[in-house]
Amino acid sequence: PLRLPAEVSRGLGGSFFSGWFQVTWCHQKLSALERQIFDFLGFQWAPILGNFLHIIVVILGLFGTIQYRPRYIVVYTVWTALWVTWNVFIICFYLEVGGLSKDTDLMTFNISVHRSWWREHGPGCVRRVLPPSAHGMTDDYTYVSVTGCIVDFQYLEVIHSAVQILLSLVGFVYACYVISIFMEEEDTCRNK
Repeated sequence: PLRLPAEVSRGLGGSFFSGWFQVTWCHQKLSALERQIFDFLGFQWAPILGNFLHIIVVILGLFGTIQYRPRYIVVYTVWTALWVTWNVFIICFYLEVGGLSKDTDLMTFNISVHRSWWREHGPGCVRRVLPPSAHGMTDDYTYVSVTGCIVDFQYLEVIHSAVQILLSLVGFVYACYVISIFMEEEDTCRNK
């Protein structure tokens, strides 16, 4: 079927709840896309991969709701649990909980020495590139000095992850509700 049956749409609370659900998923996509852009700027490969998968699964979940495909919504709910876990890990990583260190190359898969884009470009940050101090060094710079940041970069990363968790939890609860409505409707159709 290409559309939600009228009974299911009424079961979802009509256009208010189904529209609210779609708005929630659109916010998830936009938030993940924003995060994806800044992770690309910082060459953070692990979050880039996670964000990409998240965007795909959110689209799949939205498609499942619009097209009355409960299995797609189940995939979304399972992914959401993994996504919340990933974001909790990112929060622990940037707050250096449990022996994790934000100064490791873990987020770049140890491919490069890049860090969070927010480290040098956060709100109010003044970035100064210091020239090499030793003779014979061929690099254009050896150290970047960052001062005057209104909010430290690790807290910006934590805020991003917290927003992702909040949106995911709202989406998870509503996805569970939609699945129950779809299954109830399916059972009703089978009993007729």
